[in-house]
Amino acid sequence: MIFWRVKSLDAILATAEKKSLHRSLGVWQLTLLGVGAIIGTGIFVLTAEAAQKAGPGMMIAFVIAGFVCAVAALCYSELSSMVPVSGSAYTYSYAVLGELIAWMVGWALILEYSVAAGAVAVGWSGYFVGLLNNASLGFEIPYVLANGPFAGGIINLPAVVICLLVVGLLIIGTRESAMFNAILVAVKIIALTAFIALALPAADMNHFDPFLPLGTSGVVAAAASIFFAYVGFDAVSTAAEETKDPQRNLPIALISSLLLCTLFYLLVSAGVIGAVGAQPLVDAAGEGLAPGSREMAAQCKSLAAAGQQPVVCSHEALAHVLREIGWEKIGNLLGLAAFLALPSVILMMLFGQTRIFFVMSRDGLLPEVLSRIHPRFKTPYIVTLVTGVGVMAAAAFLPVGKLANISNSGTLFAFLVVALTVMILRVRDKNRPRPFRTPMIWLVGPLAIGGCLILFLFLPMDAKLVFPVWTGIGLIFYFLYGYRRSHVLLGIDTPSGGENLIEPIRSLADGSDETEVKVK
Repeated sequence: MIFWRVKSLDAILATAEKKSLHRSLGVWQLTLLGVGAIIGTGIFVLTAEAAQKAGPGMMIAFVIAGFVCAVAALCYSELSSMVPVSGSAYTYSYAVLGELIAWMVGWALILEYSVAAGAVAVGWSGYFVGLLNNASLGFEIPYVLANGPFAGGIINLPAVVICLLVVGLLIIGTRESAMFNAILVAVKIIALTAFIALALPAADMNHFDPFLPLGTSGVVAAAASIFFAYVGFDAVSTAAEETKDPQRNLPIALISSLLLCTLFYLLVSAGVIGAVGAQPLVDAAGEGLAPGSREMAAQCKSLAAAGQQPVVCSHEALAHVLREIGWEKIGNLLGLAAFLALPSVILMMLFGQTRIFFVMSRDGLLPEVLSRIHPRFKTPYIVTLVTGVGVMAAAAFLPVGKLANISNSGTLFAFLVVALTVMILRVRDKNRPRPFRTPMIWLVGPLAIGGCLILFLFLPMDAKLVFPVWTGIGLIFYFLYGYRRSHVLLGIDTPSGGENLIEPIRSLADGSDETEVKVK
């Protein structure tokens, strides 16, 4: 049965042992790693989306999304400590649930990474256009060229351009150094800290009433969208192999980083609500308008013509809030911080997505042409180009909220499978060494699965439909191609995960360090 066509877990671990890493990370280092990986992108680009769905209740939505991430992260940690390899949930599920489920997970992760990159590109575009419009440079991008059809424009040209630049950098072999990445994380945190310090003192408590204008369902719907703001916590989970005393340090670091980020998000959202208000736009019947819809875009344009711009209409919510309360120059600097920091997020998302494509192609499940290496740059250029075209198309025509929701549908499926895999292994392979054991797995595991299912069900209908359609296309492709060409079926010996995917291709930096690819 293809469902149980599995890779040997022992073979994967044997490969990993050849690349075993020094255990050097403590609680504090792991916590900072998690904060750096999580914080920034979602809060920069999805604040308006959350406000439109939940109003001031978006503060509760951040707590709900953070809780689901916490229980999913605890499951992720056990699996990544048991199978401490580069290669993602795709590799984990291949070893436990079989090739068909692994294909579905890998296919879902392709959707997640590529659409998420598009979402960040659209968010970057909003800050870039706002920066141009408010920097007194005498140059503005026409509205129809800075917004897709759902927002009343034609194409989001800045988002297309930044995607094109990032794809070009990936093809020629560019990857930011660890120091450069640390600087960008610091820029994001400083910018958000400045926002909190300036916005909270200007808070008006009347802006918090009504707190749940669209009811509790609006809060859960907002949590389903801003789940995107927490993606990145797996940076802690996948560092299990490098952690000192992982049984103690890993859960502390995971929970600490998620708590710190949730606190940060609560303070930022409180600043937005208190300073300018965050009530959603409603139709004649009092129902909330769908974020990213043509109806909402039309109402936002009408309000703009009357000299009003509520935060739910802004494409650069945080910078907009600071300008509204009199800190125009600081608002422009915050926009500049987003302009500088977000492209690196696009780069790393596209980097991770192309490597998942590469691994699946190497396993025979996708055409070999996708894993071809550029003769000069030594990078997987064909899969990068294919990915780039898809990401550019998504960023050109879809709003940030729709893209984030579609990305979340793939992420939630992958996390659900990880939680299920951990519980299956507890029964099927209970004696295998586990450097970290998820506490109360028969409570935490079902909570992770249930949380992922609930958030998925509260995603907008179009996002829920995209995922099964995408999965159906993937299954058709699998049965027409991958099913018959699988290296596991044909007995072809291929690397099983745990090896360095980058070094045989080319170090994407300056060759001075080896980089272990760790993707979801």
